[in-house]
Amino acid sequence: MELFLPVKPTILIVDDSPANLSLLGGLLYKFYTVKATSQGSKAQKLASLEQPDLILLDILMPDMNGYEVCRELKADRHTRHIPVIFLTSKTDVESEEIGMSLGAVDYITRPINPEILLSRVKAHFVDAAHVQTLRVNNEYLEFEVAKHTRKFVALQQVTILALAALAEVRDHDTGQHLRRTQNYIRALGLQLRLHPRFSGFLNDTVIDMLFNCAPLHDIGKVGIPDRILLKPGRYEPDEFAIMKTHPALGYEALEQARESAGVSMEFLEIAKQIVYSHHEKWDGSGYPQGLAGEDIPIPARLMALADVYDALVSRRVYKAAMSHAQATQVIIEGRGTHFDPDVVEAFVALGDEFQAIAGRFADSDEALQAKAAFLSTVTD
Repeated sequence: MELFLPVKPTILIVDDSPANLSLLGGLLYKFYTVKATSQGSKAQKLASLEQPDLILLDILMPDMNGYEVCRELKADRHTRHIPVIFLTSKTDVESEEIGMSLGAVDYITRPINPEILLSRVKAHFVDAAHVQTLRVNNEYLEFEVAKHTRKFVALQQVTILALAALAEVRDHDTGQHLRRTQNYIRALGLQLRLHPRFSGFLNDTVIDMLFNCAPLHDIGKVGIPDRILLKPGRYEPDEFAIMKTHPALGYEALEQARESAGVSMEFLEIAKQIVYSHHEKWDGSGYPQGLAGEDIPIPARLMALADVYDALVSRRVYKAAMSHAQATQVIIEGRGTHFDPDVVEAFVALGDEFQAIAGRFADSDEALQAKAAFLSTVTD
């Protein structure tokens, strides 16, 4: 391991005796840059100005003793990081304990043995260099881990969007539907993260996962026959029964992916909850499991409202869009039956933001026409 050592560390000596200053300076100047003061009262100001790498501090000084100087140094954010070694004639254990309790890194007693002094000062700088090396190495490793994590997250997001696009290509929806529902579900998550019923689950990491996983909500539609998926009118009972299998188909696909990976990943678990349960209803009348109330996973409850709102306010090749006010009324009427009541309250509070998201990612006429043309070639 390569050590990061300063070219010539600086040592500040604080001692009221000119003889001691001369002795210590003579011992240290060959190896270190030496600064000195004979007044304890000036030590803190000088240390702040010079920023030495080490301070050798006498205790018995007339104007301000070493203990007081050390307290002052450690109380100042500009000098508290500078290591202090007490250098004193006080040889009793109690004095040493006081010095170390004030934050000193060492305590050397007089009379000075030159070899011992040089050895202990050098040992301090070697230890400090090891610490600095470990810190730099740790920072580098953290940087590399963060870089690879960012790459993994980016790849994960691209993969999710690619999978989701497979379902969207075969459906009536356009790609903007994915962006709108992503942003709706994130807005709901942010609104509810401090709510007592949701705060234990919703945090910044989970909300990011909700945003990234939302596009997968209808991935199971890739398994629905075109004659049903692309039908513009109402479904017959047998057709609707087949259509209702898409949450289970999507769930099974993601579960197989998890089994193949051999590990459980939180984002995949959230994705499975969204895919499998976003058609469940608060009163238990939804599908595919007929879950009710708190048994419906939180990600699915948020996705349910986001998906329905988007279906109501978005134009399709076969229908006109509702206004925000009309869609809001439909969702309010579903409070406690279709939707979690608290999620509805969050939605109402976010009315302006939902409208802004719908406008920002609105489907263009060109996109709708292109979708219509594509669907006509598939159904012909």
